[in-house]
Amino acid sequence: MSKGNRGFGSSLTEGLDSEELDTSAPSESIMASRSQTLARLASGKVVTDRTEWVDPKRCRPWRLHNRDLDHLNEETCRDLIDAFLSAKKQRIPAIVRRLQNDPDYDFEIIAGVRRWWTVQWLRDHHYPEYEYLVTIQHVSDEEAFRVSDIENRSRKDISDWERANEYLRALDEFYDGSQSEMAEHLKISRSWLSRLLDVARLPNDIVAIFADTHDITVRVARDLKPLSGDPRALALMVGEGRGIVSQRDDLGVRLSGPEVAKRLVAATVSKPKGSSAGELIVNAGNGKPMLRYTRSPRSGLSFKVVQRSGATVDEILEAVRKLLTD
Repeated sequence: MSKGNRGFGSSLTEGLDSEELDTSAPSESIMASRSQTLARLASGKVVTDRTEWVDPKRCRPWRLHNRDLDHLNEETCRDLIDAFLSAKKQRIPAIVRRLQNDPDYDFEIIAGVRRWWTVQWLRDHHYPEYEYLVTIQHVSDEEAFRVSDIENRSRKDISDWERANEYLRALDEFYDGSQSEMAEHLKISRSWLSRLLDVARLPNDIVAIFADTHDITVRVARDLKPLSGDPRALALMVGEGRGIVSQRDDLGVRLSGPEVAKRLVAATVSKPKGSSAGELIVNAGNGKPMLRYTRSPRSGLSFKVVQRSGATVDEILEAVRKLLTD
C-alpha cells in the first residue's frame, strides 16, 4: 500500500490488456509447479498460471460490486455480445478471487460483472461453448474495492449512480465515513468525491421521480441536492414529481435526467407577494426568497438580490448562473 493507488493497481492489473498474460509459476517446488502448469495448459482450461477459463455459473458478484444487475440486459450489453461473437471469445479477463467453503460458487467477481453476464447470455442463446475468462487475485475487501475502482474508473458504461452507490458503501465500510481518507486512498479530489456522493444521497422520493436511476448524474444531483435539504422545496419538488411520473405512466412522456431536474427546480420558484407583473423568485436552501428576477424580449434578464435571506454568496451566484444558462 505504500506505493499508493497507482502502484497498487498496476501490480494487480499489469498485462491484462495484453495478449501475453502472466506466466509466473505458483510458489511450490519448481519441478512440481512446472508439471502442474503444463498439465493445465494441455487441458486448454488454463491460459496462464493465474488466468483461467471457468464456468460462469460457478462465479458470483461480490457484495460491493458497482454494477446495477437489474440494468444488465441484451440492450445494455449489446456491444460486449457483438465483440465476443466477433472474436469468438472473451479477450480481456475479469478479476476474481477464490472462495472457500462455498458449495455453490468457486469465485467472487471483483471486476467484470458485465462480462460475466454477457457470457451467461451467450451460453443461454445457442453458444454453450463460451466460458468466462478470469484472473485470480488474493486481496482483502478494501483492496478489492480499489482494484474494482481502478479497472472501472475510465469506463463510460458505468453510470454516476452505480459508481456513487459503490463509493457510499465503501466510505462507511473501509474509511469510517472519512471522505478525506477515502479521497487520499483513491487518489481523487475531495471535491469530486463529495459531488459524486451527493448522487447517492438524494432522497428516495426524488430518486423515484426519474424513469431510470442512471439518468441521475453528478450534474443533476448538483442542482437538486441544495433544494432537497429544505422541507418546503422538497415538498414542492415531490409534488411536481407526481405530475412527471403520471405523464410518463399515462402518456408515455419520458423526460431525460436534466429535463426532470429542470422541472423540479422550477417548481421551487414562486411569485412573491407584492412583486411586479412577471417577476419570479428563487428561494434559498432555507426556503426564504433570495433572488427576484424578470425576463423579457426587450430588456432581457434583470434580477435583484433579496436582503436578509440567509443565503450564502455561493447560493446566490449559483442561482444567477442557472438563470443565465437557462
